[in-house]
This record gives sequence, structure tokens and C-alpha cells, in this order.
Amino acid sequence: MRVNFTVNGRPQEADDVWEGESLLYVLRERLGLPGSKNACEQGECGSCTVRLDGVPVCSCLVAAGQVEGREVVTVEGLADLARERTGEPESGSGELSPIQQAFIDAGAVQCGFCTPGLLVAADEMLEHNPNPTDADIREALSGNLCRCTGYEKIMDAVRLAAARQGEAV
Repeated sequence: MRVNFTVNGRPQEADDVWEGESLLYVLRERLGLPGSKNACEQGECGSCTVRLDGVPVCSCLVAAGQVEGREVVTVEGLADLARERTGEPESGSGELSPIQQAFIDAGAVQCGFCTPGLLVAADEMLEHNPNPTDADIREALSGNLCRCTGYEKIMDAVRLAAARQGEAV
């Protein structure tokens, strides 16, 4: 089957997709977007989290055929999404989104395997809740497992992104 959908603001077409093929596989292997990680293939770890029509989902659990005509945002598209929200022009300079920069600045990245899913989930939460409490952050990231950081630096990064977002307004 052929699947037509939008990924990070660009129309995409995947041919010869079989019925059981996951969105994660299509993104990584067919479209060359390796950001979403394949860790558990059971929707338990959150490493493959993407936004489907604005909602965070585990792309390993979404059949590729379910995305026909829909919009997907991966970790690779977060900077463009952030610019779209603020009305800034596309720079093409490889700039990071505010949450991506905050993860770097707060030292929240270690092995990096969980990072793409955490970034997507945190970005979505901050879009809808620009002043989150620690409980809000924990809830938004509860579907994402990290085996390296102990989560404190991740919490610091989300707090930092929220503070910077508040200063920019």
C-alpha cells in the first residue's frame, strides 16, 4: 500500500508499505529520519515518541497505514515547529528548538537513546502548559524511560525551557 502523510511540515509518500509495518519503521528506514529510537517495540519506553496530529504517540505501536493524510512531527522537526509557533522565519542554520537547547544546557543528555522521545513529549507539554509544576512535568514524561540520568537533569532542562519561554513572552 502507499501511504501519504506530512512529516515535519513536508509531504511524504511511502510505497509498498505492508499492513503490519510500524510508523517507526517507515520514519527510520524508509524516510531516513533516525531520531526516533527503536528500543522496546512495545510502547513501554517512549524512545520512539512522535507527535501524530499534535498528540504524542509511541510510533512503534502505530501502524503506518493509520497515518494516511495525517501530520507527524519527529524530534528532527521540533526546531521548525518552534519557529512556526513564534512566527520566526526558517533559518536553515540548524538551530535547535528551545527544549533541545535546554537539554544541552542542563546536561540532560547522556547516552541519548531516550532523548528524542523525551524532547517530543516535553515540547508538547510546554506548548499547552508554559508554566508546568514538577508534577505536570513528571506526568507529561511518565511514558518515557531513561536508564542513565536519574531524571533530575531532565526535570532541570524542562524547567529551564519553561523559564526561557516565559522570558521570551
